Amino acid sequence: MAGGIIGGGHHQHYGGVVATRVAAVAHLLFLTTAVLMLVWLLRFRGGINIQSDDPEQIFNVHPFVMCWGFILLVGEAILAYTTVPMDHRMQKLVHMLVHLVALILAIFGVYAAFKFHDAAVAPDLVSLHSWLGILAVALFGLQWLFGFFAFWLPGTHERTRAAAAPAHVAGGLAIFMLAICAAETGLVQKSAAVASAGEAKLVNVTGVFILLYGVAVATAVALRKAFFF
Repeated sequence: MAGGIIGGGHHQHYGGVVATRVAAVAHLLFLTTAVLMLVWLLRFRGGINIQSDDPEQIFNVHPFVMCWGFILLVGEAILAYTTVPMDHRMQKLVHMLVHLVALILAIFGVYAAFKFHDAAVAPDLVSLHSWLGILAVALFGLQWLFGFFAFWLPGTHERTRAAAAPAHVAGGLAIFMLAICAAETGLVQKSAAVASAGEAKLVNVTGVFILLYGVAVATAVALRKAFFF
């Protein structure tokens, strides 16, 4: 019996180490993706300015905010339970607040896309990218509200929280991967219209790193669930 407990503790410790290392890889992918996105928008796309008279600079706000402020921040909020060395309540607070910031920035990113379409006299919501993106943001907002009422408000019964937790985790990861799919379709859409092979390669590499970031985040969560639940 004692050997089983000791073995289980060692098993969990090893799993925790692996999950933490995968999360560290995700952080490196976060930084790499953020830098690649900035290089693309500043060097090849003419900069980022929501108040510009140039529709392209207005558009550039959209991928910048959606990458930095939505996908990357959502991933970091998900990783809070693996990488933030604090008590559980503080982890929940970080998780909730970072997700809230990501939601606000995602809404702003959608606004930037609509403003670009208005400035460029282009139709709204005609691409697969736009459909997936709107769906991801809408579901993310509902997921945040569900998490707030189920896990943060003090009146919720512990049994209710325990029953809701698996659906919350699975739903959160599904929405996160949906957001990555939206980003990938958006990059494909832009890559088809770039002016040079160098820019096309940079866009493709950025897309690969976004995908790798998503895989690393999902893997860290899967390892944590496998070893600790």
